[in-house]
Amino acid sequence: VQLVESGGGLVQPGGSLRLSCAASGIIFSRYGIHWYRQAPGTQRELVATVTSDDMTNYADSVKGRFTISRDNPNNTVYLQMNSLKFEDTAVYFCKATWSIYNYWGQGTQVTVSS
Repeated sequence: VQLVESGGGLVQPGGSLRLSCAASGIIFSRYGIHWYRQAPGTQRELVATVTSDDMTNYADSVKGRFTISRDNPNNTVYLQMNSLKFEDTAVYFCKATWSIYNYWGQGTQVTVSS
């Protein structure tokens, strides 16, 4: 099983990025997919979730700015991040969950800086 995040980088405040999480080795459509983030010295926090039946949920801190979506034929989940703020700076991880199974990616760095 492999989850590979991509799309991170350096962006100015107010800018946008789209993160991707590409999965292999799982029956992707069964899994709920979550984006977490972790800033230095903080705990990992849940940012957004898309369920196997395409329901979505967001942390209050990103509602209205971030959008999670899934592309089952391509085994990929996206996190569109708009109106980025300094406090969105973190390593972003995706996680796949189904029943007792949980898999994490290695993360991608997002830095919001002027």
